[in-house]
Amino acid sequence: MKILDAKFVQDFIKMADDGYQQGWHERNGGNLSYRIKPEEVEIIRNRLDEKGEWIPIGVSVPDLAGEFFMVTGTGKYFRNIIVDPEACLTIIEIDEKGENYRKRWGLVEGGGPTSELPTHLMNHEVKKRVSGGKHRVIYHAHTTNVIALTFVLPLKDEIFTRELWEMATECPIVFPDGVGVIGWMVPGGREIAIETGKLMEKYDAVIWAHHGMFCSGESFDLTFGLMHTIEKSAEILIKVLSMKPDKLQTITPDNFRDLAVAFHVQLPERFLYEK
Repeated sequence: MKILDAKFVQDFIKMADDGYQQGWHERNGGNLSYRIKPEEVEIIRNRLDEKGEWIPIGVSVPDLAGEFFMVTGTGKYFRNIIVDPEACLTIIEIDEKGENYRKRWGLVEGGGPTSELPTHLMNHEVKKRVSGGKHRVIYHAHTTNVIALTFVLPLKDEIFTRELWEMATECPIVFPDGVGVIGWMVPGGREIAIETGKLMEKYDAVIWAHHGMFCSGESFDLTFGLMHTIEKSAEILIKVLSMKPDKLQTITPDNFRDLAVAFHVQLPERFLYEK
């Protein structure tokens, strides 16, 4: 099978283009990675190049040893992925120690995987462990309204979660564990990867102040849906705040508890504080 004909590749391309159509990927902003299933690797194995040189990841991810990933390229524009995926995407393999990678396909015009690769891989390792191997997608986007909120809300998990939950009834159902928040950090390095990984132990979505959002999920649809839901909630909150700084009515803590019972979800009590 040709690599571009594989379903996971087509799903990857569609998700990337969906994000661009939302306006989350100006220029070369954002990145996406997918931990490829073993059976998917076998379908395309005879199309993979075995001549690539091993390159240090910059971090150690031993639990990902031998895994294959599809990743967006550094400096590549999301708007071009659907047009020329072979120039914008790559498939990489992790070595037996989890310390190096090599390109096996893609980036035909040169370049390497996203500069956020250390963050992606460190968080794939975390989510692989805490999800029992179910999570396979990591997505970073410059979600406009979430970024705007990081300038006006305290950068605290409890406050962001509660405010976002109140904006739409589906929110606590879609992300019942809440969201994590990190103050501004230089992107692309080990430090932000470590801090994001700490929050990914308990959340599937982490907000990077003044930068964007980082989400993890089992599938492309679930991960994109999580990002989309949080960003839409942020948009509603900004509209509410622009009309009136305080709400006349909202969803109450007891309303949330009733919702949790009705939809069989667990909502942490630390988010259900009285205002």
